[in-house]
Amino acid sequence: MSTLFTAMAFSFLPELLTSTLIVCVVLALYFRSKRSNSPLRPIDWPIVGVLPAIVFNLQNIHEYITYVLLSFGHSYKVSTISLSFFFTCDPANVRHIFTSNHANYPKGQGFAEAFDVMRGSFFTVDGELWRRQREKIQSILSNPQILSFTANCCRNKIEQDLVPFLIHMARTTTLFDMNDLMSRVAFDVTAMPIFGTDPCQLSSHMPSVEVSVAMDTVMEVAFFRQIVPECCWKVMRRLKVGREGKLVTAHTVLRKFIKEMVERRKSGCVDGLSPCEAHNLHGRLEKQATNNEQVDILSQYLNDPYYNEDLLCAKLITYMVAGRDTISTTLSWIFYNLSRNPHVLSVIRNELLPIVSSKTSSSCNQGTIIIFNPDETKALVYLNVVLLETLRLYPPTPLERKTVASSDVMPSGHKVHEGEIVIISLYAMGRMKDIWGEDCQDFRPERWLLEDGSKLRYVPSHKFLAFNSGPRMCLGKDIAIMQMKTIMATILWNFDVEVLEGHAVKQKNSALLQMKNGLMVKVKEREIYV
Repeated sequence: MSTLFTAMAFSFLPELLTSTLIVCVVLALYFRSKRSNSPLRPIDWPIVGVLPAIVFNLQNIHEYITYVLLSFGHSYKVSTISLSFFFTCDPANVRHIFTSNHANYPKGQGFAEAFDVMRGSFFTVDGELWRRQREKIQSILSNPQILSFTANCCRNKIEQDLVPFLIHMARTTTLFDMNDLMSRVAFDVTAMPIFGTDPCQLSSHMPSVEVSVAMDTVMEVAFFRQIVPECCWKVMRRLKVGREGKLVTAHTVLRKFIKEMVERRKSGCVDGLSPCEAHNLHGRLEKQATNNEQVDILSQYLNDPYYNEDLLCAKLITYMVAGRDTISTTLSWIFYNLSRNPHVLSVIRNELLPIVSSKTSSSCNQGTIIIFNPDETKALVYLNVVLLETLRLYPPTPLERKTVASSDVMPSGHKVHEGEIVIISLYAMGRMKDIWGEDCQDFRPERWLLEDGSKLRYVPSHKFLAFNSGPRMCLGKDIAIMQMKTIMATILWNFDVEVLEGHAVKQKNSALLQMKNGLMVKVKEREIYV
């Protein structure tokens, strides 16, 4: 046994020594560079490439990438220890990568390794396997029963849990984290259509968010893996230390959650469930028995003759990440933007007024409020542009990664070679004057409207990548917009949201544009006279 252990230790000793050397060099350059208050330009150092510049600017990485791309004409090629990267936010390049020459820019093996808990799902695969999975997803997400069930789940979650929680917070003048609240809401409204039952992350007893924390860890480690040299994080993975050690725990938590939800769905068993979960599960099973239909997403896979437990787990985790992360991240930034632009909030409420005037108020436990239905918010143009403007400035996925399959020349004239990594910065693209105008840094929803203000201005997807572009265009776009608009309308009509003065809103180092310190707020019930 000791001989075996020694052999295993020496098998990755070269990687360990290389990683240690890299870390020492990077730290030395990092502390040397900290004497400067200006961003560290991406100097191509011997051995370590531009890694010191990345480390030095890591706490503000998206602003730094924007600075570099502005300085070098929207595209810039850099190298690290083992890889070359081509950064771009040029719309012509984006159209080439995502549409014109899409087959030459797959996600690649490196992307699948970075998000290994979702390996094999439509999020990480390419080619024919991706096409088959996409067709399956498209058929599921276009199913009228699933769409109806998804809309009902969203409305019920708002009425039964979200609004009572906000009323309680308002009447007790309690400070809370809006980012955490939106994460809980998004978790539930995403999970309910998938599993056919409510996990009740947003309920009266506010359970722990162990699964949400695990999902966040996956995104943080995926970002980390794409920043540091591969040899470094692979050594950490073997030793199960640092972020990689946390990832092992996160994988266990996620797989356990998925397994439990699948078993509940298969058996209809309520042992060990909270009263809230048991009630929701019984209600779903009764409805399905009455209609003799299985309308949740999971049932579409359980009936698949090619059912595979491990692959199903990866697919369901991907569904959860795609739904929960997009909704929660975007809604948090919306409330942040509105707190800084109160005039925009006034326009939203004016748009909601005709709907409110035609509705009767509905009772919700502790008060009388207005609940908006998804079909009522669908046609709201200004609410939609507020959402789009937030996505422009704060895209949930700020970076897209592709791999070059065969050497190519970009429309910008830059050459890329087989095996190189292409990074598209959505964050930087939203801050380019030649794309969005001199006021590109400002939050101005009106930029999305035609002159008469009644219709959306057409913006091609290669200039606005929040929902991807080309063959990989997001299939859940309309569902996500429906859910976000319904949540926004109900909160913004019934409550005033006030961000804590002096609260520092910072971006987390993650594959998602999440808030590092959350968004601490207080809410007040509005005095409404219609």
